Amino acid sequence: MSAWLPVAPCTPRDCAGHRGAVRPPLPAAALLLTGCTLVLLGAVCVPAVLLLGTAHRDRLIRRWAYTVVRAFGVRLRINGRPARPGEAGVGELVVANHISWLDIPLVAAALPGRMLGKQEIRAWPLLGPLATLGGTLFIERDRLRALPDAVRTVAGALRAGSRVVAFPEGSTWCGRGPGGRFAPAVFQAAIDAGASVRPVRIDYRVHQGHRGRPDAAPSRGGPEREGGAGDAAGAVAFVGDDPLAASLWRVVRAAGLTAEISVLAPIPARGEPGRAVLARQARTAVLAAGRTAVASDRANRPAESVHH
Repeated sequence: MSAWLPVAPCTPRDCAGHRGAVRPPLPAAALLLTGCTLVLLGAVCVPAVLLLGTAHRDRLIRRWAYTVVRAFGVRLRINGRPARPGEAGVGELVVANHISWLDIPLVAAALPGRMLGKQEIRAWPLLGPLATLGGTLFIERDRLRALPDAVRTVAGALRAGSRVVAFPEGSTWCGRGPGGRFAPAVFQAAIDAGASVRPVRIDYRVHQGHRGRPDAAPSRGGPEREGGAGDAAGAVAFVGDDPLAASLWRVVRAAGLTAEISVLAPIPARGEPGRAVLARQARTAVLAAGRTAVASDRANRPAESVHH
């Protein structure tokens, strides 16, 4: 088993599904078409965008990514604003929990950067060419011998001032539990480059008070409170061997979804005792942000909803 290939217990049968309000098929199909068109448009425009300066390019990518998320019918909330990469002469490593394919445009809407992705993504229709043109750093996750080269590649990008975005859980998790451990390998690149690590927390919620038709087929993910993160988790979860088309349709059918990204305080990699400690610190920060979000969610609900 490669260090890049952790296994999540989440499966489409047990984790993917939606129990909230749903959109009728025709509006959902319109959202699907709009979202896919915007993704394709982004792929076509990448060569021209790469000619822009860093500030203008990042601004354009953020707006495009925000529009893509909204086009699929998902509201977006960004908490926190980081410094622009390269200001300190070196980039930063952004690490986040991983739930869905939506995580990629969601992070780009707040923190545009070079994604760290598995080699198989190159062959994906539509997304593969877009990832390649966008400067994705591809790694061979099933070859342990390729790990040192991958670390050197990421460290080189960080030294050059790039922001690199990684999902160190190594696999998607459904979002209903704490998720997986952060594999430490990518954190070695931050230590080697003297770059900071920027933890990011991703959550998906159901917008309170959304008027939509109740879903006749609740998800099988276990009991969840109405209007909370659990209701949204099944709709956006892209786990196991779930087909991308099925996941796309589930997202556009689910009404009232909100994607929330919390940009947390950076952790200096220089002087840390090692990559394993740095990985634990980043994961602890992400988990703590999740607990804070849950507490805030409960505090903002009526008493009968909180204690249901």
